[in-house]
Amino acid sequence: MSNDPVVAIVGVTGAVGAEFIATMDKRGFRVGKLKALASARSAGKTVSFRGKDVVIEELTERAFEGVDIALFSAGGSISKKFAPIAVKSGAVVVDNSSAFRMDPNVPLVIPEINANRIRDHKGIIANPNCAAITALVPLWPIHQKNRIKRVIISTYQAASGAGAAAMEELVESTRANLNGQVYTPKVMPHPYAFNLFNHNTAVDPETGYNDEETKVIKETRKIFEDESIAVGVTCVRVPVLRAHCEAITFECEKPITEDQVRAIMAQAPGVKVVDDRVKNYFPMPIDASGQDDVLVGRIRKDLSDPSGHSISMFVAADQLLKGAALNAVQIAELLPQRVMA
Repeated sequence: MSNDPVVAIVGVTGAVGAEFIATMDKRGFRVGKLKALASARSAGKTVSFRGKDVVIEELTERAFEGVDIALFSAGGSISKKFAPIAVKSGAVVVDNSSAFRMDPNVPLVIPEINANRIRDHKGIIANPNCAAITALVPLWPIHQKNRIKRVIISTYQAASGAGAAAMEELVESTRANLNGQVYTPKVMPHPYAFNLFNHNTAVDPETGYNDEETKVIKETRKIFEDESIAVGVTCVRVPVLRAHCEAITFECEKPITEDQVRAIMAQAPGVKVVDDRVKNYFPMPIDASGQDDVLVGRIRKDLSDPSGHSISMFVAADQLLKGAALNAVQIAELLPQRVMA
């Protein structure tokens, strides 16, 4: 009888759910049995896992019996209801929603940064926001060498961050636009084809910040364990199918040079340097899509800071992989009860 864990995927029919399956397969993640869970309307359909069809089951309160690891990506309300049920059934939950990220009793983990926090879990481990992951993977090794005091981030976020339906809307609206047809948005609040707009989360009337921006600020401080770090962020949705980009400027406590940053990035886990000034070739969504690493380039001195403490750079990462499924699977690989070969 296999000692490999029984793994449940909650939200298996979504964009991230599909990437959970592909990522586990690609990384050789040992699975004794896969339970594919989704809403009642998907029950009875099948998903393919390692050459076999797995029948999708309806997500119910009894669905987690015998499950060791549960990977959730079905939205915050589903996580709030079913994650505690999964834990009570004996599973460890890795949750991709925002439901538990700021709970002081729940570790918020990027394995390249704070894998040690996994051991603190009480049944639930939170996967950070995709925009936060994209920025923090390359910023952390710099922060370790020369503490970052302040960071300004502008995001260029792809449709994948809003799920499969948003990706389809981008394709459909672009096709309609090119054919001279009127397309009424169904998923996004504004026309998506050949357009960009404020991130489609609620805007706080007091601060003017949208919810995505607030997440990045709060999650940066929690993951870095530094409440004093100053974070300014503007999150924008752009008409790209997959992979987020971000323009980042950071200020360190001590002077720092672009050569020092390049040297740090060259050794940083989960990072790939793409920084060719001669060919004007830097990180792009088309290159980041399907890649595990965060691409980093346009590394240059911030000319607005004559003190030499600040650097600007541009990054790109696959939102469905490192921004979601890959990060969650990396966490699962490090769980203490995980049976290793």
